[in-house]
Amino acid sequence: VSRQLKEEIRRGFAGLEDPLAGLLAMLENSSDWKGKGHSLGYYITTELQLWIKEHPAVPQSGIQLKNLQARVLGILSQCPANLLDPLISIYQLHAADRNYLLEHVSHLYLKGNYKEAAVLSMKLKLQPDQDVEKMCTPLLLQDKANVVEDYVGEYPELQRKLLQILDTWCEPSFNIRDITRPYQGLSRYKPEKFNRRMLSKLVFRLLDRFNVDPALCPNVINQRHLRTLNYLFYKRFVEKTMTEENWADHVQSTVGDSPWLQGQLVQLLLRHCGGHGAARWARHWGLPADLLPPGLAQQLPEPHSQERIEETTKADNYEDSKKKDYYQLPIPQENIHFLQTREEMLQCWEKVLQPGQVVGIDMEWKPSFGTVGKPRVALLQIALRDQVFLLDLPRLLQQAEVEGEKEELPRFIQMLYSDPAITKLGYGMSGDLSSLAATCSALKDTEKQQHSVVDLLTVDKQVDGLSPEHSHEERGVRQQEKGLSLLVQHVLGKPLDKTEQLSNWEKRPLRKEQILYAASDAYCLLEIYERLCKDPESFGLSSDLRESLVRKRSIKPMAKKQLNKQEALSPSGQQCQGAKVEACRAPAALSPREFSVVCDNMLQGLGRYLRCLGVDVRMLENEDDHRKAAEIARQEGRVILTSGLPYQTLQSQVGEGRCFSVNCSEKAKEQALQVLKHFNIQVSLSDIFSRCQ
Repeated sequence: VSRQLKEEIRRGFAGLEDPLAGLLAMLENSSDWKGKGHSLGYYITTELQLWIKEHPAVPQSGIQLKNLQARVLGILSQCPANLLDPLISIYQLHAADRNYLLEHVSHLYLKGNYKEAAVLSMKLKLQPDQDVEKMCTPLLLQDKANVVEDYVGEYPELQRKLLQILDTWCEPSFNIRDITRPYQGLSRYKPEKFNRRMLSKLVFRLLDRFNVDPALCPNVINQRHLRTLNYLFYKRFVEKTMTEENWADHVQSTVGDSPWLQGQLVQLLLRHCGGHGAARWARHWGLPADLLPPGLAQQLPEPHSQERIEETTKADNYEDSKKKDYYQLPIPQENIHFLQTREEMLQCWEKVLQPGQVVGIDMEWKPSFGTVGKPRVALLQIALRDQVFLLDLPRLLQQAEVEGEKEELPRFIQMLYSDPAITKLGYGMSGDLSSLAATCSALKDTEKQQHSVVDLLTVDKQVDGLSPEHSHEERGVRQQEKGLSLLVQHVLGKPLDKTEQLSNWEKRPLRKEQILYAASDAYCLLEIYERLCKDPESFGLSSDLRESLVRKRSIKPMAKKQLNKQEALSPSGQQCQGAKVEACRAPAALSPREFSVVCDNMLQGLGRYLRCLGVDVRMLENEDDHRKAAEIARQEGRVILTSGLPYQTLQSQVGEGRCFSVNCSEKAKEQALQVLKHFNIQVSLSDIFSRCQ
């Protein structure tokens, strides 16, 4: 606002006998302030708010103030958000009679102005005196979950009440029409958005945001565990990519002591294993006999010795076939060191922190299967040319806490990542470092401090002929290779054996297969890097690969900087204003083939459009939980494209710059242009339709 206008406004206040009544009369007799943006009415109101602070004798009290409060309440429901706080402050509504305020809000509610009633309640902090179910139900029916979240945001007791209500609605026998029936004529009602899946997602988002114990919501938790069980049975009996031991371990930890889940497990066992197998597993896990059909409970208390011999023979044959089909660790097993003590860790540091060294780094954690919170690293692998160190991170951190040396391990890890004289190799390192920060808060800034880091995921995007369609089906490998396994196959000739990927990495002791898998994941990075540096041209890479990698590494911090500006300036975030422009300059250009994304399920149109432009795109299905995007992003090093509320949840689960919020109200083409501009993706004619069959 110009100084001249401010002075004119203030002269006007000084000339009024009653500035508060004068402002109200102006607002009641004009309408320019009702629109979005900063209207003249907005500037006059905010100037009065400042002027009153300088003239403390102006505010009124008694009957006159009550009359003004009654009048201002009449226009608050029409006010844009930016006028609410100034008017509430000027007319001292926080000090007004609480019953009168509640009555006014109730009147708004009965007129069907549910959002306005909730927003005004939040501004006046009336929530503790209101019925949370009554206030929130119509908002959820109108797909305004963000307003509901804010409504309970400052009140833990209301958060718990709301979560219990939502969980009751998710109970399998609950008739959801009982909720919707009273609101049949509701304006902006979106019945297709109001279902158990939507409610379940909301519950998990609230549990995560407010850090509430998931045990408060047994119905939702059980339903998610049931989806996990179905997934585990699919991996074991349909896809056949999970070992029996991993499968049994995850099934047991998923079901726990829940009688309902035990009953569901028995039904799945009967369907996939038959009565004979179901009885055997039921006895193995100690499930109640009355869950089995009559007559089955007594069958086969444990596997017969002959079955064990057959399984051992099958396992031996499987090991032989793996040596033929998959990448094999070229160092002897005695050179793999599993570290659980401070003394072992210090010996490891001496060997690792050597100038000029090249090290491969990887991390493992227990699969989350959609549970609340970030995964915590259970194993940190560091590979040197002649040996691999596997750090039992939970044990080492716990031991350091007891011995009063809790800064020692984080300090070593920070020294390793920040030392410019040591080259660190990884694959999708941003996701690893995000999980590392969740495991140990002292490591939250590691990604910002790293030097001489080579993320082979960026090389992956440049390697010629690298796509899932080229996986070696003639080898008899059941699944198409992807991610690091595909890169290993293309550069070293054989893919990684990912059978142990979904292991329970928190369980001790680790099995031999897990140890070999973990060591191979880190060591193969050394061999890939060496091979690519020796002969980059044969893979379609720059002749000076090291220089190329240094250039590529500069891309990511720039993108992160730009995204930080996005978060600070606007929710949809493409703004760079005034003096910020220099800080927001574009990152180095990338081609579409170097850029890979995972699109949230509300952005499938954007995903298809980007794929037509040659971008490597994965899309969530309609029924997928938003958190699956974070899992894919971490595993495959993709950037998440999402919109609205899920952005807040997802961006906290991946590294900085790895999650971007798209304007959902725009068409796919405009969204695509927004993404291309933000990440500086340069599309050429040869990129168009390059991924289409």
